[in-house]
Amino acid sequence: MRKLLLALMLLASTISLQGCGYNTLQSTDEQIKASWSEVLNQYQRRADLVPNLVNVVKGYASHEKDVLTQVTAARAKVGSIQATPELINDEQAFAKFQAAQGEMTSALSRLLAVSENYPQLKADGVFRDLQAQLEGTENRITVARNRYIKAVQEYNVTVRSFPSNLTAMMFGFKTKPNFTVENEKEISKAPKVEFGAPAAQPQ
Repeated sequence: MRKLLLALMLLASTISLQGCGYNTLQSTDEQIKASWSEVLNQYQRRADLVPNLVNVVKGYASHEKDVLTQVTAARAKVGSIQATPELINDEQAFAKFQAAQGEMTSALSRLLAVSENYPQLKADGVFRDLQAQLEGTENRITVARNRYIKAVQEYNVTVRSFPSNLTAMMFGFKTKPNFTVENEKEISKAPKVEFGAPAAQPQ
């Protein structure tokens, strides 16, 4: 009789926890951690490519010191941030991480733009291979970030919805920061279209 009573109490508590969103909070939180790990994995892959890329460019364009220094500095800044799982619970630390990765993206864009001025560099097989790897990594970063964004969205909706918000408060689940676009101010402005401007003449 006592065992039956305990079993019924256990069943009741299980149903109660499922109904209040506790299990959903746990599963979505775990999904965020898994998605974050993949984001970090792809950013690390990009950081690993940078020294080789810089060395190849340096071999053909050693006097492009500013660009080479900017890439190296951006990589060092990214590496100085401890991207622990706790970072995704800290809005300021998350923003700092995102800003550092944005600087790295910008510095790499300038580095690749430099290659346009050096035909021999563009024709170098090692450079082309590194460039292809970098492009593939950037695509993977985009996919990983999108998955993370969706995972955080699902979790945050659960944290803020009734009645799971009560469970979230009881167990200390809080909303998590998400990725935003780096140039939010720029893209929020409507582009200017001037039909009166003369068309460019063919050369």
